[in-house]
Amino acid sequence: MIKRILTAAAALLSLGAATAQSPNPFPELKWVEEVGAQSFPEKQAVFVVNRFGAKGDAVTLDTEAIQRAIDACAEAGGGKVTFEPGIYLTGSIFIRSNIDFHVPKGTTLIGSQNLDDYKRIDTRVAGIEMEWPAALVNILDAENAAISGDGTINGRGKPFWDKYWSMRRDDYEPRGLRWIVDYDCDRPRGVLISKCRNVTVRDVVIYQAGFWSLHILYSQHVTVDGVIISNNIEGKGPSTDGIDVDSSSDVLVQNCNINCNDDNFCLKAGRDWDGLRVNRPCERVVIRDCVAGLGGGLITCGSETSGSIRNIVAYNLKARGTGGGLRFKSTVQRGGTIENIYVADVEMDGVRSPFVVDLNWNPAYSTSVLPAEYEGKELPPHWKKMLAPVSLEEGTPTLRNFYFKNITAVNAGVCISAVGIETSTIDNVHFDNVTLSGRSAGRVSWCNDWQTGTLSVKGDDGAPVRIEHSKHVTIK
Repeated sequence: MIKRILTAAAALLSLGAATAQSPNPFPELKWVEEVGAQSFPEKQAVFVVNRFGAKGDAVTLDTEAIQRAIDACAEAGGGKVTFEPGIYLTGSIFIRSNIDFHVPKGTTLIGSQNLDDYKRIDTRVAGIEMEWPAALVNILDAENAAISGDGTINGRGKPFWDKYWSMRRDDYEPRGLRWIVDYDCDRPRGVLISKCRNVTVRDVVIYQAGFWSLHILYSQHVTVDGVIISNNIEGKGPSTDGIDVDSSSDVLVQNCNINCNDDNFCLKAGRDWDGLRVNRPCERVVIRDCVAGLGGGLITCGSETSGSIRNIVAYNLKARGTGGGLRFKSTVQRGGTIENIYVADVEMDGVRSPFVVDLNWNPAYSTSVLPAEYEGKELPPHWKKMLAPVSLEEGTPTLRNFYFKNITAVNAGVCISAVGIETSTIDNVHFDNVTLSGRSAGRVSWCNDWQTGTLSVKGDDGAPVRIEHSKHVTIK
């Protein structure tokens, strides 16, 4: 297994993300220079978990010992919590304010495969607030905290993946419950940062999360720098996103490499009735100098859009063999607005769908319908949230003001697929030096006011982009 992990890491690193900061291609957006953590834990005191009883022998459950070290560090006013080389079996651990949780080279945290070792907490899961297992490593309600080091956080998520596939295939889909299985199947995330300010995650490697790998929720001023994520080991992990920035602001993601089985870099803001109730945007996020390998989307906005996603800048990015490139997805009942999206200097090779907008995304998952056998029965609280009605006015999402420049895609499948709806067109999209080539050119429908003078789309079959129900859209 260790050999497979090292091989995966080497393959991902070979994709070659930049390590130097690239210049901002949108200098008019002054807020870009203000994102990210504004502080880092500075206390010099060091607390080694082994002195608090941690064994690091890959067999002993070290959760309590690691937590004792963290708590002692917090009581001393902060500092660094670190490890002697070893493999540390653990359940959920909770980092506190003013602590740098340092996982050095030669150290691996491996997640317990017993769900009872993950404390249940109130959180948000895929856009719905509910009780759910904590992540393997958590920073909750904290300030000035960090996770650092060249070590590895390995969630060992395969038993949780297998449980999900079994529940979905053998039980939930046959009963018409595809829409709720993701929420009923408890799976721990890799790292969770929730309700925090000034947090840094730097240089660690994250493998095999049971669910999302790194979830930034309801937080401000967070930096993720130099992180490697790979979830393509021992099978296909469902919903093993890379980095999810969820209803958070002033976030900087840079120099990261992600191989996963769902969206690579993803922006979210709540789902349906519950997301509209919370109504908290994802905004002022910068993603730069990053690489995506396998995964669902280099940059994805949605499908959880209810609180709105706005003021997003992404640049100097590479995608190799990724399922989606620049991907925007929602549906009628999500609501919210995706706007002011700025993307530049992107290279995509072998990406199945370089540019996708879909306002009717995955209906079987997105539309909650209660089967007749459950009528009149008491339902779990999160089922009720998912089934709560949303008016057409509230639930219709809005997409506008997209700016793309210096983007290439080669060896693509369908170059462009942008499909709005009659009641919500995709408006004001600007292309500057964008060239897409692949098997077929694609389709644009229900779109208005696109500036396409320097957009070139070429399909191998020679057919042009099919344009339907659109005004002021012309594509070469």
